[in-house]
Amino acid sequence: MADAPDRDTDSPLPIASTEAILESISDGVFTVDGDWRIASFNRAAEGITGIPRKEALGRRCSEVFRASMCETDCALRSTFETGAPVINRQAFIVDADGRRIPVSVSTALLRDGKGRVIGGAETFRDLSVVEELRRELEGRYEAGDLVSRSASMRRIFELLPQVAASDSTVLIRGETGTGKELLARAIHGAGPRSAGPFVAVNCSALPDTLLESELFGYVAGAFTGADRDKPGRFELAEGGTLLLDEIGDISPALQVRLLRVLQDKTFERLGATQSTTVDVRVLAATHQDLEKRVRSGAFRQDLYYRINVVQLELPPLRRRKEDIPLLVEHFTARFNRIQGKQVTGASPEALGLLMAHDYPGNVRELENIIEHAFVLCSEGAIRPEHLPEPFCADAPTSSQTMHTALRAAEAQVLRDALRRHGYNREATARALGMHKSTLFRKLKRLGVTLPERDGRNRSGDEDRDGSGG
Repeated sequence: MADAPDRDTDSPLPIASTEAILESISDGVFTVDGDWRIASFNRAAEGITGIPRKEALGRRCSEVFRASMCETDCALRSTFETGAPVINRQAFIVDADGRRIPVSVSTALLRDGKGRVIGGAETFRDLSVVEELRRELEGRYEAGDLVSRSASMRRIFELLPQVAASDSTVLIRGETGTGKELLARAIHGAGPRSAGPFVAVNCSALPDTLLESELFGYVAGAFTGADRDKPGRFELAEGGTLLLDEIGDISPALQVRLLRVLQDKTFERLGATQSTTVDVRVLAATHQDLEKRVRSGAFRQDLYYRINVVQLELPPLRRRKEDIPLLVEHFTARFNRIQGKQVTGASPEALGLLMAHDYPGNVRELENIIEHAFVLCSEGAIRPEHLPEPFCADAPTSSQTMHTALRAAEAQVLRDALRRHGYNREATARALGMHKSTLFRKLKRLGVTLPERDGRNRSGDEDRDGSGG
């Protein structure tokens, strides 16, 4: 075999070798020419953005790499103007499915053999795993569209994997607007039936006759106007999950039919003479006190026990106000994605108003407030004037709203510190650089509640003054 020809070690790698290297790395890489049109786009760039290479090549980079910095703080433009590279600037991009992907961006100039600038290169790294870790360290719990950092929600998120893996009936309780359907969807999405349909029916929205045909369907000729067969929600949910929302509102007569379906997995369509068998997991939800309705005879006891195999209760938003900043962030991200806006969140003054509200409509009310704000706010921070008129009609002064926001922020800092130290009061006070008595005065003033037992690794009694540590 002939010897390989000598190669100048100072000369650049052949183009084929460079492309092979770019294809093998996990970071996304693209290059642009002088007109900002994409000249190369590696495999990792395809995977992170969800855009095929053939669709990216030749297009302007802002049309493909849709980053939060493109319009106002473009990293590559900065490199072109100053000649200095940008290293690990954090941003987010919107991928082909409309999801926000956190990334870190680095840029550099491309020069020809004579040192003339002929384009630029940008590398970007998917930080989704890092972001998930950050959320976990912050104490954030998330399942589908259900997000929280509240201790009162923690048990629900801890139970969710086991509940989702089973096929038992679940009763979800909570006030209107607390997110009962979101929890039901999270259970469905995390379970073995996730590939099947999720069907929800609001039992309080229809009179008995319509609800019965909606649940069980009917055959042609069952009643006037029934000119063809129609499947019910149970059949539509075959192989998946059926949510019976506001189950406490159905009549005793319909409760009997529902009990049979839950026991035997069989039912008859209206007007049918043969039974239909279904394979459906049933979840039920209600805002009512079903035990009270059982005692009054309005709800069948046997049906109550049938649906109450596992019970999950969602606390109202007024009992977990530490979730409000997180929910505002969550809804802001969603509406930015849907509406193509760049709203950064709520200003301290607006957040103060949001924290001071009691939310009789719970999370749904907060979501509607943020959606209203998006109508009036196209970019930047949501301010008090963007909130609904009735909501801020009695808004306090600017200093008062700032004070409310500061109190909320201080309370959140204390909750986070307590959680990080396992609710060990003495360790928390030491980490915050204050005496334990100062910590307890702050907790009392801010209305932050503590577990009954101290987080110390011993079984001693609490201090007699109740400070416990």
